[in-house]
Amino acid sequence: MPLDPFFEERLRVHRRYLFDQALGSVRKRLTALWPFGRAPVPAPRPASGPASAPTSAGAKTKKPKRALTPREKHRRAALAWDRAELQNVGTPGPDIRTTEHTVEVAGRPPVRVRIYHPPGGDEKPTPAVLAFFGGAFRIGGIDYPTTDAAFRRRAVDAEVAVVAVDYALAPEHRYPTQVEQGYAALRWLFEHATDLGIDRDRIGLLGTSAGAGLAAAVTLMNRDGAGLPLRLQVLEVPVVDLTGGSLDLRATRALRIPRFLVLRELRSVARTYLPGRRSARDAYASPLRAASHAGLPPAVILTAEFDPLRGDGDAYAAALRRAGVDASAVRYLGVTHDTPIFTRVLPAARRWHDDVVAALRRLHV
Repeated sequence: MPLDPFFEERLRVHRRYLFDQALGSVRKRLTALWPFGRAPVPAPRPASGPASAPTSAGAKTKKPKRALTPREKHRRAALAWDRAELQNVGTPGPDIRTTEHTVEVAGRPPVRVRIYHPPGGDEKPTPAVLAFFGGAFRIGGIDYPTTDAAFRRRAVDAEVAVVAVDYALAPEHRYPTQVEQGYAALRWLFEHATDLGIDRDRIGLLGTSAGAGLAAAVTLMNRDGAGLPLRLQVLEVPVVDLTGGSLDLRATRALRIPRFLVLRELRSVARTYLPGRRSARDAYASPLRAASHAGLPPAVILTAEFDPLRGDGDAYAAALRRAGVDASAVRYLGVTHDTPIFTRVLPAARRWHDDVVAALRRLHV
């Protein structure tokens, strides 16, 4: 199916971004290799005379503002972009009760958890889903406007408590920190379910993109460890193979995005998130690479036609089914990786939301 017209201008912008990123990387490498670089500029000498006299005791001096790092600038720009997306093409979330909690993680930073309580959830124990946001492991968070709005709408429409995990970002914190934070949050949720008003027999996992990879990894870690009774996993455009071996590059070829740009982006994500290249084959980094997928909870996987990660989703659904797991994969035609954001303007995004809600409502059965 052709790409939905809604994405045409966005695609042009995305292509330009990828080319600019690649060009900037080439320039940096050439500059580093160029043997006739500029001589270092000597540090300025302190001025002499009255201008350099000490400040009087009563005078106040302003501390110079620390310049933002490139990564901080990128995250600030991403947050501003996300805010504009919600305003222009998204759907605001309803005003519902939320509670904040801090979960301790052995040997890792503690992780913040926010629970979105559905209306009427105080009357009896409610089903819950432990949720992980997307962002290539290096941007995003539960405070991002589109993420917060989606969790609110899903909590209300599915009538489940959404327990959102604000896991640490890379490269400040690398794998397996995020997986262990997610697993600690899962165990905490089961341990405190009664106090939180949650039915511990009706708990599932939900994740988007990188967050879907974390959700799948936590599901594997739970099977291998505590064996808590999970009922469901809902994985949206999942990243489950950081080796790149499952990418379906036909999706980007149809968008006229060169293969090398797509692979460069995946390598950048893996390099940022993983402590080393070999880690890409770890089961909890790339759940598709697990030796066995037996004994995992039923899975609903959603992919997009014009997204190379559709290959990850298809391959993971197939691996689960070979292991005897009840798993389905649905591909949305004519749309891209970030489709769920555009609920105000894109029918496919509204259908996507409805299908996720329908999957989450299986926790009520």
